[in-house]
Amino acid sequence: MQPLVTVVIPFYNDPYVDQAINSALLQTYAQVEIIVVDDGSVRYADRATRYQPRIYYLSKANGGTATALNHGIKYATGKYIAWLSSDDFFYPDKIKQQVQYMEERGAHISFTNFDYINAFNGVTKHRAATTFHNVIEFYESFFHSNPINGCTVMMSRRLLDVVGCFDEALPFTHDLDLWYRAMLTGFEFHYIDTSLTAYRWHDAMGTMRHREAIIQEVAATNSRYHGRLAAFIKQLNIR
Repeated sequence: MQPLVTVVIPFYNDPYVDQAINSALLQTYAQVEIIVVDDGSVRYADRATRYQPRIYYLSKANGGTATALNHGIKYATGKYIAWLSSDDFFYPDKIKQQVQYMEERGAHISFTNFDYINAFNGVTKHRAATTFHNVIEFYESFFHSNPINGCTVMMSRRLLDVVGCFDEALPFTHDLDLWYRAMLTGFEFHYIDTSLTAYRWHDAMGTMRHREAIIQEVAATNSRYHGRLAAFIKQLNIR
């Protein structure tokens, strides 16, 4: 039997949320559970609630993306969990291809390539992910950036049981912090070099509105893990 995949969609006042939900519903993979977490929205909720009962719709007070993700994960029943931002969308074979890859390799976390799209769903850049020649180069990139697009990630429930969920004290780097905890605990990151997600750039996105704060928080998070990451990479080079 195919393993169940839970897609968690955090949502806050986003007019694109129906496109995100629709992309999860139209997956070619059958065993999908969709949890939409309304993080205190006052607009556009009707664009999500109309999909009930095909989705689980959870409401909570506004607390930020990490709190919404953790709230959805709390109720998730899937073997694997995928995060989809409410302004992005999955391509139809996203879950099917990623589950097949992870099941064949016994992987606990994987991420993929992706496309940039604009406000009107036009693709502005194909295969936008940074690619690396080897695993050392990948890990070294964490010293100055976050090389993983969170909405391309699929991870096992077991990984979250071991390393914990997203740090709710980090409004912008909760994902980066989780990647650090996973890699330093010994979970191997697997990369699928296929664009399976459309990542939307638009004027209202948090990445644009909070750019300076994000830069500062990324630097602080990277600095906090710098020593442990350096030791980890050194051990990889010794082996």
